[in-house]
Amino acid sequence: MPTPSMEDYIEQIYILIEEKGYARVSDIADALSVHPSSVTKMVQKLDKDEYLVYEKYRGLMLTPKGKKTGKRLVYRHELLEQLLRFIGVKEENIYRDVEGIEHHLSWDAIDRIGDLIQFFEEDKSRIDALREVQRQSNE
Repeated sequence: MPTPSMEDYIEQIYILIEEKGYARVSDIADALSVHPSSVTKMVQKLDKDEYLVYEKYRGLMLTPKGKKTGKRLVYRHELLEQLLRFIGVKEENIYRDVEGIEHHLSWDAIDRIGDLIQFFEEDKSRIDALREVQRQSNE
């Protein structure tokens, strides 16, 4: 089971590989606002735990375990962003709020949030009704 810090790295590596086809230490450091030496240490740990394969000076590749974990972490992040938008959280707060809560929810809770979002998306009038309740509470 990865730690929250490991999850952040796996998620970012997965995103970089999906977007660019590769993830370099410098790209990961920039994306996470950390020093390259910190990335190297974490990448070595993720290699040891079989989330990726790292060869010094040659780059890294996610293992099937790393890809599966990365995909699920991106899903969790996107789902929480969507939930916060549904309930009317200001856009400028969403990323920070998701970063603050995503590591503290069980996968059971994430699955239930997915069910809730699906409920709203199945009938757009439900979203409209939610927005109306939010509008009324802000008056």
